Amino acid sequence: MQNKKFSEALSGKGYYIALILCAVAIGISGYLYYQNVSDVDPGDVPAINTNPSENPGETLPGSDDPTVKPTMPNTPKKGLTATASPLTGEKVVDYAMDCLTYNPTTRDWRTHDGIDIAAEAGTTVCAAADGTVYTVYDDDTMGKTVVIRHEDGYTTYYSCLADEVSVKPGDTVKMGQSIGTVGETALLEAAIGHHLHFSVTLNDNSINPTDFFAIGK
Repeated sequence: MQNKKFSEALSGKGYYIALILCAVAIGISGYLYYQNVSDVDPGDVPAINTNPSENPGETLPGSDDPTVKPTMPNTPKKGLTATASPLTGEKVVDYAMDCLTYNPTTRDWRTHDGIDIAAEAGTTVCAAADGTVYTVYDDDTMGKTVVIRHEDGYTTYYSCLADEVSVKPGDTVKMGQSIGTVGETALLEAAIGHHLHFSVTLNDNSINPTDFFAIGK
């Protein structure tokens, strides 16, 4: 009988003993962990570089490839920096896209997308800026026309040229380089006589050639 009572008492106390042993084990583990962390020299921990420009080959947090270098911005293009009039002569008709101007050939009032510069037949016409010849064609109303594309979205148009021109599509031209001569091939402006019809677009929108000539000035 006494053995049975002793066993029952021991089993009842076993639960509390187990709790005590668990608490002791947790305390010891925490103490040992704290001691190990305290023994680490901060100088032994490698620093993370957060500035890619200081070490382009270093792996950034979250990157698995140490060879990946930060992307640097592209060097901006130089762009169009200088322009010049395509020839020397008298401007006889001005740019007029926001109003109407009288056309002596058709004898009516209409817009005018460029300027007309009168000059003797055979006067040299030059590229107004560095660029690439886009096309050369015969326009039904504006005659022999050369189109040159330039940096920054500018395109220049040279119309009423003589039939023989000195450039072809794909040619690279420099400002001041001869592209043709003054003619009288523009039927829509025949009453003006020998002249150059010069027009400019920016991103395919007509602009005043005077604004184009101001570039680089």
